[in-house]
Formats: sequence, C-alpha cells, structure tokens
Amino acid sequence: MDHLILLFLLLFAVAFADKESQKKTQTLSSKNSSHKRLKRDWIWNQMHIKEEIDTPLPHHVGKITSSVRNNNAKYIIEGEYANTIFKVEETTGDVYAFERLDREKKSEYELTALIIDRRNNQSLEPPSRFIIKVYDINDNVPVFVQKVFNGSVPEMSPVGTSVTKVTAVDADDPTVSGHATVSYQVIKGDEYFTIDDSG
Repeated sequence: MDHLILLFLLLFAVAFADKESQKKTQTLSSKNSSHKRLKRDWIWNQMHIKEEIDTPLPHHVGKITSSVRNNNAKYIIEGEYANTIFKVEETTGDVYAFERLDREKKSEYELTALIIDRRNNQSLEPPSRFIIKVYDINDNVPVFVQKVFNGSVPEMSPVGTSVTKVTAVDADDPTVSGHATVSYQVIKGDEYFTIDDSG
C-alpha cells in the first residue's frame, strides 16, 4: 500500500513540474511575440478596366492597400503611364484611369505601388508591382486578309467542289466567347456558290 501511495505522489510531482514548465514557456513566447515586428503585406483588389468606356473620365480601376497604420502614409504609383493615364488618390489608394483605353492598342499595364511617409519620403513598405488588365468589348468588325481572292473550278464539277478559300480576322480578344468569331456569307452569286464557317 505504501508503495502505491509513493508511486502516486511521484507521478503527481512530475505532472505538476511539467505544468509549471509549460506556463513558463507560454509566458516567454508571449513576451517575445509582443516585441516582434508584425509582417505587413500589400493587399488590393484585382485591377481591371473595360476598354472604350463612354462615361465621363476619370474611371475607377481598383484600389491599392497596405496594412501599414500611419497617419502620414501616402500612396504613390510609378511606371509606364503612371501619373499620366493612371493616377492614385494618395490617401485612399484608389487608382483611376484618365483616358479611355483600347485593348487592341495595349491590353495590360504594369505599375509599381509604393507607400511612403509624407514627412520624409521614406518607404513604409517595399514596393510592389501590379498589372492593370484591359477587358475586351466586341468593338471590331472582321476584315479580310487580302482585297481579292481568286478561285477556279473545272466545268461540270460535281456539287460541293472546293473553289477557293477566303480568310478574315477580327482584332477582338479570341479568349472572350464570340468576340473574335468570324462567319462568312455569300451575298452575290449565292444561287451558284455557298460558303461554310471555315471560309
């Protein structure tokens, strides 16, 4: 019986010592974490804008946001077309386009976001690159790749004999359903000839 009591007391002492050790570890780790600098990250919405928007300028593109909390923080953007076509509202991070964009001329723009302290122009975060994509609208008509296509067919050929092939192209984005799809139609001579979707 004495052995059982002794064994019980021994296990109790070991468990109590382990619990005290865990408390010390938690206290130390919480003290250390309170002195660590929290990692901040740039955060923003996806940047995109439709081409050829016909509402009054400027057009809202998106928002760059940092988790930095500083009353003197100021957003700026750099890169091609920064502060010409694209401008950022320095206190909110809202990005605006000041021109109507044409996807067929340029489909995306690469810019750099910065957040600085307006008192000394020191960076509060490392710069971060972002891309503004221009979304396509179906605003182009198909055009033939050449002015004249010549064809010939032997007389008395059976119906369905191939005469020639024509090709037209559309400058709109082929990845958007229907925007660059080309179909063909014979508008003169259709009593003799037909054309399929491949030209």
